[in-house]
Formats: sequence, C-alpha cells, structure tokens
Amino acid sequence: MESVDILILSNGVGEVTTWVRPVVEQLRLVLGEERERIRISVILSPCPHATGKEAAIARSYPAVDRVQEPQYFWQFLFWGKTAENWDWRDKGIVIFLGGDQIYAVVIGKRLGYRTVVYAEWEARWQGWIDRFAVMTSKVIAKASKKYVDKFTIVGDLMAEAAKYALREQSFSGNTAFREFIIGLLPGSKPAKLSQGVPLTLAIAECIYAAKPNIHFVIPVAPTLDLQTLARFANPRHNPLIEKLGWAAAELVKEERDERVFLKTATGLQVELYMRFPAYDLLSRCCLCLTTVGANTAELGSLAVPMIVLLPTQQLDAMRYWDGLPGLLANLPWIGSFFAKIINLIIIQKKRLYAWPNIWAGKEIVPELLGKLQPEKVAQMVIDFLEHPEKLEAMRESLRAVRGEPGASEKIAHLVREELFC
Repeated sequence: MESVDILILSNGVGEVTTWVRPVVEQLRLVLGEERERIRISVILSPCPHATGKEAAIARSYPAVDRVQEPQYFWQFLFWGKTAENWDWRDKGIVIFLGGDQIYAVVIGKRLGYRTVVYAEWEARWQGWIDRFAVMTSKVIAKASKKYVDKFTIVGDLMAEAAKYALREQSFSGNTAFREFIIGLLPGSKPAKLSQGVPLTLAIAECIYAAKPNIHFVIPVAPTLDLQTLARFANPRHNPLIEKLGWAAAELVKEERDERVFLKTATGLQVELYMRFPAYDLLSRCCLCLTTVGANTAELGSLAVPMIVLLPTQQLDAMRYWDGLPGLLANLPWIGSFFAKIINLIIIQKKRLYAWPNIWAGKEIVPELLGKLQPEKVAQMVIDFLEHPEKLEAMRESLRAVRGEPGASEKIAHLVREELFC
C-alpha cells in the first residue's frame, strides 16, 4: 500500500484537546501505526482564543508525527512553505478540525489532496470540499441539494470526553479525592482569571463555612503554570480582590505528600490538579462552578452538573467574542471601551452562553449573569447539595442533550474511504 500524508488543520486549545486528540488516536487505530506508510501532521492557524501552548499539546500526542506553530501559518497558506521545509507525499488528505474552512480548500488544492471538513453548525465551500463530517442532520438541512451526497453524520466530537473519562478513571491511582468534590473552573486566560479565581475562591469559602466536608479542586489548564495562577489570587497582583472584597490565597506546596493547593485566610485548601485532561477528576465532581467556553461542553459531555458564572463587575474583562466584536474589543488602547459597550449590548440580549443550554435551546444548567455576590452563589450550591435529586435531574438533562460518542471513529473510517477507496 502506498505511503500517504494526513494533514490536520486546527487552531485553539479547545479544538486541539477535544477534536484533534480523539481523531488522531482513531486514525492510528483504523489506519495503523506504520509511520513510513501513514504520516500525521498538524498545522495550527492563528486564533484570537489561542494560549500559545497548542503546539506543545499537539506534540504530546503519540499519534502525531509533525506539528507547526501558528506563527508560520500564513507563509504556508500563501506560498506552501513550512518553517522546517516539510516534504509532502504524492497522496494525502487534509482534515479540517478548527479555524476557517477556506484554509482546507486552499491547502487541499495546493497539495493536490482530498479534503474532509468536520462541521458542527455550518458547512461552507461545499463545491470545493470533498467530504463533510457533520455533527447533526441540521447541518445537512442547510446544505445545497446538489452537494448533499458529500455529507455524513458522525456525531459530536465533544462527546468523546465521556469516553476518555471512563478510560482514564480506570487507570487513575489518585485516591486523595473523596466523595463530595466541587470543581472550580475559573478560566485559562487573564481576562477571565482576574475575576474567576478570587470569585470562585470566595464562593468556596462560603460553602466551606457551612459544609466543611466538601473538597474543592481546580483542574489547572495546560496553558497555565502554578505561579501564574497563584498571581490572580494575590491582591498585590490582582487589584480586583481588594476592590470587590473577594478571596485571596497563597500557593502552598507540600513535598512530603506532593500536594499543591491554594490556601485562603479562613484555612480553606483548594487542591490544584495538574493532570490533563482532567476528565477522570471532573467525572467524580458532584458539581462544578465554571466560566463559559469549551469547558461547559466537556462538562456537559461528562454529564457533570454545573453552575455557569458570568460576572460583570469588570465589564471589559470579556473580549473573546467572534467576528467584528472580538476585533474591536481587542484593539490597542481603545479595546477596553469597545469591550464595555459590546458586553452591555450582549447582556441585554439575554442569550444562552453554556454549550449544554445552547444544545437544548433552554437553560438546563444555571447561568448566573451580573454583579455576582459569593454568598448568594454559595447558597445556591448548598441548596443543590442538600437536594441531590436536583443534581440528578441536571445530570439526566445533560445526558439527554449531549451527542453520542463515536464521532472520531466515524471520521477515521471516512478518511480511510477517501484515501483508499
């Protein structure tokens, strides 16, 4: 059998962790481990939500042979030149797993490769793409009848999180965490962390005062180091703590039992969990307090109850909108002004933010938007803890709306068809 190249296009940390990872693993299972015959490369495009660690994460996947950082993307797109002058085999395929779908068109034509696009909500450039792997039939309903034969429903790649949770939990030797665990997911970017860290710590303090048997943990994003995370809990580096009266904490490392945690003035200890992805831990949480983003999709796929926090005490903190709003909010010097105006408009629209709610078309997990007070949020959490039937009802709702697992396997078989059939 002839040698082929598989080129995966992706961009942000959410896509690299929740889309690329399961797909490359399934490609190896379906196509084999012979690197001389099947070579998998990942090229990243620039993304406003990127953290700078996406390339390192992609390189950590054993199934991947080559990775190129996003700063070299444009020279590859326009001139076909990679930073390390990669060679390309005569036969191959381009798989789109994040970015702009036009990239797959341009690169596929240049290399003379077939193209496969994973489309969650919309399939573009239907006349130029060879195959579409789509999340639901809703994407096909919007497609041109002329190209409907190009579409295959594969399901939701985000739902693969549940599969990884079961697999990793069975291998986890961690016994430090007990039954009542609340996960705190304050974000991974400075705009979210500046509010998210002291707010979730303050909420945790209120809960801990009423229920000291609760264990709190932060699954640390792979794009964060512990010192950077701790700075957002330090009033010397985060003025919002004193301004809003939220909780501060210090970073503590206990070498004896290898524990690392944030400790507040009340004695609360919030464990910092470094293993990534943290599906094994998250699947054992009775509840999570989280910001908006891909994490809500992962929690939803794991059927983990959550409360989504959207604090507006610092209106210009949220600058990660798509399209023109995102560009305006991130302009030098005047971006803060635009961010405040855009966020005011968005708040008034009363839209849904968490992915499970978007999937369901209604609020099945609470979204708390406004000038949040830790005591009130804590009381909501305590009410859930004292009424476990409410948590179970939320779990059932999450199970009902999440996609079926198996999307990555279906994509891998679709790729095999395009390459060898």
